[in-house]
Amino acid sequence: MGAGRRGAGGRAARPPGGAVTASRLRAWAADYLWALDRQARALRRRRPLPSGPGGRAPVVLLPGVYETWEFLRPVATALAAAGHPVHPVRALRHNRRPVAEAAEVAAGYLEDADLHGAVLVAHSKGGLVGKHVMLSAAGTRVAGMVTVATPFAGSRWARYMVGRGLRSFSPDDPGLLALAAQDEVNPRITAVYPRFDPHIPQTVHLPGGRNVEVALDGHFRPLGQPALVRLVVAEVDRIEDASR
Repeated sequence: MGAGRRGAGGRAARPPGGAVTASRLRAWAADYLWALDRQARALRRRRPLPSGPGGRAPVVLLPGVYETWEFLRPVATALAAAGHPVHPVRALRHNRRPVAEAAEVAAGYLEDADLHGAVLVAHSKGGLVGKHVMLSAAGTRVAGMVTVATPFAGSRWARYMVGRGLRSFSPDDPGLLALAAQDEVNPRITAVYPRFDPHIPQTVHLPGGRNVEVALDGHFRPLGQPALVRLVVAEVDRIEDASR
């Protein structure tokens, strides 16, 4: 598929936006129900970390804002079963820190765990955190990254959000613009995005990266869909193989 703007199956990625239809409203509702269920699961007793046979590249999980790594559990379970040891950065907690500060925490984890050839798997804000890590000194420990629904160019809805933590995703935020300008690691990033994302109405296309649109709707719910999970595992394997 390369770095062009083509979706899964060779279909050209459609322009962002579009009318608010009944199907999109249903998708929006289903998306929030899935997110609420994940938050409820995270509040219940801690479940064991997914494990598997090992032997493949380690994977570091980077959740989105106000999320724990539990949002990525469906992906983590499949990655572990495929032989990738999974590493949640528990110190991120609900990932409320500014992006640069969260990246310092994640970079510190890579160094403390002495991981090499790691692949970052990130959702939403986690992809911005991961790109910061790849640009830092700890980036030598990272083979690449797979992101899901990451607003590399921001979201126009962010301008209307309450709190600096969400407004920092505005397309004209200085920090976001500075991160976008540093594109040397983009070729090592796979940016996966749904055909309709209620949180990011414009494209999340990453210039110079490997961009993949999936025929799924929502910002959160795709993380639990088999098609998305299979794609993430395949991309992690591809990044590992390419780094050898």
